[in-house]
Amino acid sequence: MSGSAPGPDPGPDAVLDPDPHTSPEPRTSPDPDPSPGPDLGPDADPGPDAVLRLEAVGVNRGEAEIVHEVSLEVGPGTVTVVLGSNGAGKTTLMDGIAGVAQVSSGAIRLGGSPIEKLPAYRRARAGLGYVEQSRTVFRTLTVEQNLLVARSGRGELGRVFTLFPELERRRNLQAGHLSGGEQQMLVLGRALVSDPRVMLIDEMSMGLAPVVVRRLMGAVGDMVGLGISVLLIEQFAALALEIGTRAYVLRKGRVVYAGSCAELRRNPELLHESYFGVAPA
Repeated sequence: MSGSAPGPDPGPDAVLDPDPHTSPEPRTSPDPDPSPGPDLGPDADPGPDAVLRLEAVGVNRGEAEIVHEVSLEVGPGTVTVVLGSNGAGKTTLMDGIAGVAQVSSGAIRLGGSPIEKLPAYRRARAGLGYVEQSRTVFRTLTVEQNLLVARSGRGELGRVFTLFPELERRRNLQAGHLSGGEQQMLVLGRALVSDPRVMLIDEMSMGLAPVVVRRLMGAVGDMVGLGISVLLIEQFAALALEIGTRAYVLRKGRVVYAGSCAELRRNPELLHESYFGVAPA
């Protein structure tokens, strides 16, 4: 979880549970205040207005199903966090949502419309942005050229430079000369100018110093103010839970916790147990 930058990644979702029936049922956080009221607060369930909804989704890598019957929702104008240890199935889940990996079962709805059978480029056109782990930029193009290549529809460079003034100061610099943190800002900016309704962000902190990660987390929180909903995978769990509304924890390709980020912040023992299947010693 939080701490220094991680070591080498063993590869996306390398661990596969050979017996899907051994995984536990999802845990849900208790409702701290069961009494009804007009304002459910920031930890409320996204409900029927969820901008992105997964219904019992399975995702394959080759012939093997890595993600099993995952259901989750992303509410409008919220950050939803997906946590789990290496090999839990997080990247495979994101690839399935984005159309990079094969969805073997279930339904994915964006704004109420099914997208699980659409190719990746049509999901992007429908309003799904994807920031992958790889931090790929066009190294010989300038910052501004990188953004112009990615721009679609109403996407504006101005809001990228508002979010990341560091990039505006380097708009005429080749992307290959940026620092790792600045390149990650550029990757986020490129996804932003595609004018997404929902942004999928997978481990943007990989290999970056904690101070840079905090800067990026703040920017992700600011995206909500631009009307963008975010589904975030992050190894720095404590930082992700600070900006998130709802959280899901995956273990062996299945959801083992679904509830509020606030509950996991209040109860680190629950977070540990959800990650590893055992209570901390």
